[in-house]
Amino acid sequence: MKKLMNQTCRLAHCLKGAFLLFGLFVALLGSIHAGERPNILMIVVDDLKPNIGSFGDAQAITPALDKLSARGTVFLNSHCQQAVCGASRASALTGLRPDTVQVWDFQSRMRDALPDLVTLPQYFKNSGYHTASIGKIFDFRCCDGRETNDVASWSQPHTTMHAPHLAKSYYGDPETIRRLEEGESKARAAGKTTQGEIRQFTQFFPTTECLPENVPDNFYEDGMRTDHAVDLMKDLAASDNPFFLAVGYKKPHLPFVAPKKYWDIYDPQDLSLAAYQQMPEGAPEYHFQDSWELRGGYAPIPEGRLPDAMQRHMIHGYYACVSYIDKQVEKLMEALEENGISENTIVILWGDHGWHLGDHGMWCKHTNYEQATRSPLLIVDPRMAYQTRTTMKPVEFLDMAPTLAELAGLPVPEAFEGRSLVPLLECPDSNIKPFAVSQFARSQGAPNNLMGYAFRDEQHRLILWLKMDYKGGQRQGKLIDKELYDYAEDPLETRNLAVDPEHSDLLSEMMDAAAAFAAEQMTISWK
Repeated sequence: MKKLMNQTCRLAHCLKGAFLLFGLFVALLGSIHAGERPNILMIVVDDLKPNIGSFGDAQAITPALDKLSARGTVFLNSHCQQAVCGASRASALTGLRPDTVQVWDFQSRMRDALPDLVTLPQYFKNSGYHTASIGKIFDFRCCDGRETNDVASWSQPHTTMHAPHLAKSYYGDPETIRRLEEGESKARAAGKTTQGEIRQFTQFFPTTECLPENVPDNFYEDGMRTDHAVDLMKDLAASDNPFFLAVGYKKPHLPFVAPKKYWDIYDPQDLSLAAYQQMPEGAPEYHFQDSWELRGGYAPIPEGRLPDAMQRHMIHGYYACVSYIDKQVEKLMEALEENGISENTIVILWGDHGWHLGDHGMWCKHTNYEQATRSPLLIVDPRMAYQTRTTMKPVEFLDMAPTLAELAGLPVPEAFEGRSLVPLLECPDSNIKPFAVSQFARSQGAPNNLMGYAFRDEQHRLILWLKMDYKGGQRQGKLIDKELYDYAEDPLETRNLAVDPEHSDLLSEMMDAAAAFAAEQMTISWK
């Protein structure tokens, strides 16, 4: 049977665009595994951009992720639906666009507009899977809270692995914790209750921490999450039911905190600063974000462009955190092997969005630019005899839901708005969709009255800024600004080509294609 699958895969690879053959393969795959459902291990990494060796970053030290990549498919052109954790996760884990699930910020919960919503893990639970979660999976502000993390999605109670005090959840230095607990007490006494309010009140959250002594990985929360996941895998492996286990890591989210050994593997002088630290020429000013997440509650940050030394230290911290998480992934893979379930467990790893590391003079996320929307996606299905290793085809995080359903041999719910990526696991040139679409709001007069939609194909990014109006379930907007970038000619997004008459033909072609895609796949239109 494996020989037959291998021949089918190779033939599919040769006959590019032979979708009938792809359908035959999918049917074959489903029939083979209908009686033995694969396990799903989903690894979600907060604020992870593609600073990974297998994704082309020569500076990154990520041996575990590189090894895992060699077993599966690396999606080099994968994009979140919205570059902020709450909206991105609500979209990815429901298979619905932000405009459908109606989560664009931290004031909306995903079941407010859709009380009968069935999430991706909930669908697996309803299909006979045991579903469990550790760490940050959904953003608690966009579901039913930190402790339950959408109770309907899980077969057993969610495990937060989150310290009760805000300070201890981030840092290990006793003096830092003392100062922050003191500040937190004063903040709460002043009526400040949310993490953001407390950080803004205290104005003393260090951006990094590297303790002088080497501490074990489980000194910090992400290491604790790994230990718990390893223990849980033993129980899940002994069960007769397949499992869907989601493990969510907090790093490399700010603050950049990791054991010293991960800092030590990098020489900061070898780490490059962002090559282009201005906004693109001709871009609308409102698209700029003044690193408000960084400036809004961490250690005092100077105005304007950060000093080179501060930039280098923060980049060093980011890479240290990525390598720390890389080690956690290695431990999870070892646990699959030790429990004898590695050959029947699909592994999918993704970051909830990208991150600006000084490019365009910005830090954090919250834009429609490449560095904010692009984030790693990696899928390994060990049952498949042949898998694509890399592909540049545009994919979206909401594509994960139909993909996992299909790989598990489950019917793909019609409600899912993404497209299955199974054909791309077979052939890197399969045409799944013309665009990955991201969005982010901006204000012009009224708060958040503009929505920018970014349409990313294999080479270009078109951003359309719409002044929105909501009518009868259809989001309609007046087109007020356009941005266009060509990554073959201008990978750093230095010029907005939409304002250049020499690129009017390309702009018209992209806009026509975007309008057609929006009419077929989305609930927006513009005039």
